[in-house]
Amino acid sequence: MNDLEFRQQVLDPVSSSFCAAKWYNATIWLGSGMTTSCHHPPAHLVDIDKVTANPRLLHNTDQKKDDRRKMLAGERPQGCEYCWKIEDMGRDAVSDRVYKSKIYPIEALHEARDTPPDQDVNLRTLEIAFDRTCQFACSYCNPAFSTTWVNDIRNNGPYRDLVSDGRNHFTHTHSSSQLYKITESNPYVDAFFQWWESDLHRTLQELRITGGEPLMSGHTWRLIDWFRDNRGKSHTRLAVNSNLGPEVDVERLLSSVDGLAIDLYTSNESLGLHAEYIRDGLQWDSWANNVEQLLDSGQFRGIHVMCTINALCLASLDQFLECLVNWKIEYGRDAVNFTLNILRFPSFQSPLVLPDELRTQYRDRIAQFMVNHKGHSYLHEHEWNHLSRLVNYLDVVKTPHSDAFEMPKLHNDFKSFYTQYDQRRGKDFCKTFPELIEWYDSIQIQQQ
Repeated sequence: MNDLEFRQQVLDPVSSSFCAAKWYNATIWLGSGMTTSCHHPPAHLVDIDKVTANPRLLHNTDQKKDDRRKMLAGERPQGCEYCWKIEDMGRDAVSDRVYKSKIYPIEALHEARDTPPDQDVNLRTLEIAFDRTCQFACSYCNPAFSTTWVNDIRNNGPYRDLVSDGRNHFTHTHSSSQLYKITESNPYVDAFFQWWESDLHRTLQELRITGGEPLMSGHTWRLIDWFRDNRGKSHTRLAVNSNLGPEVDVERLLSSVDGLAIDLYTSNESLGLHAEYIRDGLQWDSWANNVEQLLDSGQFRGIHVMCTINALCLASLDQFLECLVNWKIEYGRDAVNFTLNILRFPSFQSPLVLPDELRTQYRDRIAQFMVNHKGHSYLHEHEWNHLSRLVNYLDVVKTPHSDAFEMPKLHNDFKSFYTQYDQRRGKDFCKTFPELIEWYDSIQIQQQ
């Protein structure tokens, strides 16, 4: 059954808004005590008093239970707008609620349908972040997820003259994202390990560790050690995120996971100097060499490359995808795969801020990439669908989200942000992206 058939025959008969992620999937930031059902809805706070008594409430919050009720009734929870925007492009559009539901057995979907929405359910897939320690400060990230971003704001002050950043990503250190010092006990972390060691390790299908940079956290290594020391006690599939920056101890990783066959997720979406500009802290050659070292080891079930599609990466996205295809050809179709996640926030970094002629040019490059590789078996169905979705998105969608500011303000913020970004990070937008110079120079920053 393909992805569209799955939506039409399995999900929609439950309701037109049903998504299994509300029941079986969670992302939990233990540093801040925040959770969400996937990366698209805004995160919300877990009640510390309740979770201390019942660690399962790290996932089964009142808000998630209310969203389950809405979905079973065919209503659209507001926080899931990302998927609604994709589906509203046309009746054949496939949103992430398909991908986040298809990973579960049909029986599990029926069980979710028949379970009272206010009842606690057991997670099947979980993504956790222990803290926000990170040596990168990517342009589309913010202090909530990176201590290097925190240092930027502390040392240089807030970014100025940004009017469309309603979440104030670039004006505060977001101290609420790290409620407890790295050196002190964190009751959310304690609750997780209590839950994990009691029964979560018996029921969870997949556990993914994210960050910050997870391999800079001692809790990550504690969990990896648990898997190594308790082989056979859990059938949970372990996955670890890493930016694979030069500071990451790849040798320690390889020795620690020997015999565990884990999945590794890494982020990138552009080539060479473009990548180094967007993902500040990345060294392209080091990143590529680390990927190849992990592929050469044969110790990982797969290397999963997560591409965050933003305005700047489109300049070399097609070339970057060619690099991934070459790895697929050399190491195998399943050794490397990719996802294309379209950036919505911050809105002024969305690909939709680009002028029509540039957006059309980049759309055509991706379409040509698809033509060049049509008929080859090394691309998965979900990769083809992500490519098609991106082409359609660049063609049809005109605003990053429903309440986005008008385009002149997004353009203003785009130039204002990257002007300051260059000054703070010692970079040069115009030298890095010469094809954007004419448009970039035409934007007149309005002082607020």
